[in-house]
Amino acid sequence: MKPMTRTMNFLLAGAALPLLAGCGANEIASPGTGGNVTINQPTPTPSPTPTPTPSASVTPAGGCPTTTTDGGTITGPTGTWRVCNLPSIISASITLTKIPGLLYQMNGRVNVGCDGGFSAPTSSARRISTTVGCTAANGFAVNSSGELSADTNVTLTIEPGVIVIGGTGNAWLAVNRGNKINATGTATAPIIFTSRDNVLGINTDSSIGQWGGVVLMGRGRVTDCSTGSVASNTCERQTEGSADPAVFGGLDDTYNAGTMKYVQIRYSGFVLGANVELQALTTEGIGSGTTLDYIQSHNSSDDGAEFFGGVVRFKHYIATGADDDSLDADTGARSLFQHVLLVQRPGQGDALMEIDSNGNEGDTPRQDLKVANFTAIQSQVSSNNEANDQASVLLRGNSDTTWINGMIITPNNECIRMNGSGTTPATLTARSVVMQCNATKYLGTGTLTATQVATAFGAGSNNNSDSFSPSLTSLFINGATETAVVAIDPKTIDSFFDTTNYIGAVKDANETWYKGWTCNSAYAPFDSTTNAFRACTSLPIS
Repeated sequence: MKPMTRTMNFLLAGAALPLLAGCGANEIASPGTGGNVTINQPTPTPSPTPTPTPSASVTPAGGCPTTTTDGGTITGPTGTWRVCNLPSIISASITLTKIPGLLYQMNGRVNVGCDGGFSAPTSSARRISTTVGCTAANGFAVNSSGELSADTNVTLTIEPGVIVIGGTGNAWLAVNRGNKINATGTATAPIIFTSRDNVLGINTDSSIGQWGGVVLMGRGRVTDCSTGSVASNTCERQTEGSADPAVFGGLDDTYNAGTMKYVQIRYSGFVLGANVELQALTTEGIGSGTTLDYIQSHNSSDDGAEFFGGVVRFKHYIATGADDDSLDADTGARSLFQHVLLVQRPGQGDALMEIDSNGNEGDTPRQDLKVANFTAIQSQVSSNNEANDQASVLLRGNSDTTWINGMIITPNNECIRMNGSGTTPATLTARSVVMQCNATKYLGTGTLTATQVATAFGAGSNNNSDSFSPSLTSLFINGATETAVVAIDPKTIDSFFDTTNYIGAVKDANETWYKGWTCNSAYAPFDSTTNAFRACTSLPIS
């Protein structure tokens, strides 16, 4: 969520229409585009993966479901697909069924229902709908002033194996307050959100920013208010850069925005306005009732995923090739993550993690993040690729971070930067965490010194080390030195966590939770199979 300092040559495929953003509270990262991106890589330049040329086998479906409109066909290396366009507002619950030879397409912002407001509307306390098109003419329960008389309660269900594409750069999915998504794939049939260029077969391992992303808006508590205030319990935020209102926030930290499980989100992060863009997944004020599990973000032009406020519960998160931060949380998010694998492209990206609620240190709830069993990797052959964050992890501004059973592998970069601001600066607690850093290791800014940051990490105590020599195999699978590190039981920290007896995301070669539902790239292969249809640059054909 920071400005980029490296040079990028952009090749725009299509006109960019400003709409929405998905970056941090105060800053933004590298700009995306509507097409492929050519990046001037530092020496040594990694060889891009060529677009696979599998034998075409897909034949187009005969037509489209009645809830969509026929957009013709599109042909790429995997064959010819029927394109079925989604409406701009999904006004009643629908299911996107898996039909051979069929793709669902978003041609701009697609709203799941209408925004129900800060709290669920009732007959005695109605909320004005601000979502464009949420009128009686479109079938919604509103009065003559356009006030919703009830939540629209729309659920978008997506079946396993369905592929949804962004047909234009400014396409994105907005799940508004009072509505849900049920995107539940399987380990063998994941749901894929991707770009039109991916279907055409013109993407490489450097392609980013070709459409918007998926945004879940909820009624959890947030800070850094756009309207209202924390003190009066009326704090709301507007999704950054959205031309039309896309509001989130409330007082319900148990809010249920639905389920996303076994999902890939590829090539997202289109620039929707000046210095504002989405990432693959953006959660905004969601609550503990929301289920997030087995989700891969691939080649987002901004963060891999960003979490604004609310209460986040997330297991099995993979971020590959994020052009900014791989995991970003801010504006009062209280988050638990376990089984986390963060892999950046060689020479690209900013921090592996950025955690803050910067500039509003007096706001509550205070930002709190706990991550267990994580492996975070920056290339061992590339130069320092931390742009604005200056280290592989940035912690600052009204935030508390706890790491459990993790590793940070970034031999050419500083590992941790902490910025001190406010009455109670950011804090860090580490238990059974090992790091491989450059000689500097720690940076302190604001009221914190590098020595204080080193003390906060606590190398030499609590099974922590900042001089670790990794023996990882296949990029991220634990070897002998990882196995030798004494782990703790994450469940003693929070009951949400699974009990584990190892550090890192992948215990050994026998553990395969990351296989089958992910896609492969040259810098992050998850499956030894040579099946070209498993590549992120291709599409599955089953």
